[in-house]
Amino acid sequence: MFNFVPMITKDDISAAYQQIQDSICKGLEIADGGAVFEEELWSRDGGGGGRTRILQNGDVIERGGVNFSAVHGKLPEKIKEAFQVKEDDFFATGVSIVIHPRNPWVPIIHMNIRYFELNEETRWFGGGIDLTPHYILQQDAAFFHNYLKTVCDSFDISYYPRFKAWADDYFFIKHRQETRGIGGIFYDRLRPENTQHSFDEIFEFSKAVGQSFVPIYAELIKRNKDNVFTEEQKNWQYIRRSRYVEFNLVYDSGTKFGLETNGRIESILMSLPPQANWAYNYQPIHGSAEERTLQLLKKGVDWLNG
Repeated sequence: MFNFVPMITKDDISAAYQQIQDSICKGLEIADGGAVFEEELWSRDGGGGGRTRILQNGDVIERGGVNFSAVHGKLPEKIKEAFQVKEDDFFATGVSIVIHPRNPWVPIIHMNIRYFELNEETRWFGGGIDLTPHYILQQDAAFFHNYLKTVCDSFDISYYPRFKAWADDYFFIKHRQETRGIGGIFYDRLRPENTQHSFDEIFEFSKAVGQSFVPIYAELIKRNKDNVFTEEQKNWQYIRRSRYVEFNLVYDSGTKFGLETNGRIESILMSLPPQANWAYNYQPIHGSAEERTLQLLKKGVDWLNG
C-alpha cells in the first residue's frame, strides 16, 4: 500500500523556527543567569510579522537579540534582480541571533537560519553560524569548528569544508582586508538541485544548525565569563565591535534584504552593539595579544586542531 508523505510546508518551517527561538532564549537566560528576554510582537505593512526578543544588561550578555520573523508580500525590483527571479510574491521566515557579551574574553556570536519561497519549485534554505572573538583563543576556536564539523558531517561530509570556505569569503571586511572573526559555516540557496539531498533533509540540517547554538555558546560563556580584564582590553573590545558594525552595515545580505523589503528597523539593527569605538589609525603594540588576534583574521585558517 502506498503511504503518502505530505510535503513540508512553509507553515511547518515557520513553526519549527519559532520552537528553536524559544529553546535558544531559554538556554541563553540560563547561561547568563541574571536577565530575561523582553519580547515585542510586530507586524509588517506588506504582510507578516515577527517576535523580537532582546536581553540587555545581563550578568554575561550586555545586549543580545533572538529574532523570529515570517513575512510575505511583493519583492522589490532590486531583490528580484539580486535573486535573478521574475516572480513577485515571496515568503521568508527565519531566526536571527547576535549576542554582544560584557567580558572581552567572551566572543560575539551570530547565527541565522532562514527559508525563502516564491513557489513550490523556487524555494531554498540559507543560514550559518560564525564567531567573532575579541581575543582569539586557539582552544575555543578548535571547539567551535569541531562542533560545527560534527553537525555538518552527520548530514554530508562535504558540508563543513564547503560551508567553512563560504563563511571565510562571506564574513570578510574588504575595506579592512580582514575577516570579521574566525568564521564558522555559511550557506545559501540550499535545495535538492544543488545538494543531492531531499528538501526534508535540508530542512533537518537547518534545524540542526539552529539547535547547535545553545550548547556551543553556553560552553564558550562557561569557559570565559569569569576571566579578569583590564580597561585597555575593554577598549580593544569596543574597537573590534566597530569592525562588526562596519560589516553589518556595508556587506551583510540579511540587513540589506530587511531594509529593501520594508522590514522592521529595530529588529534589523538589533545586531549592533550597545557601544563601539573608532580609533584613528589604531596600531596594536608589537607582540601583544591584540596584534596576534589581528594576524589571525584571515581566510583559510585551519582551526580544527587548535
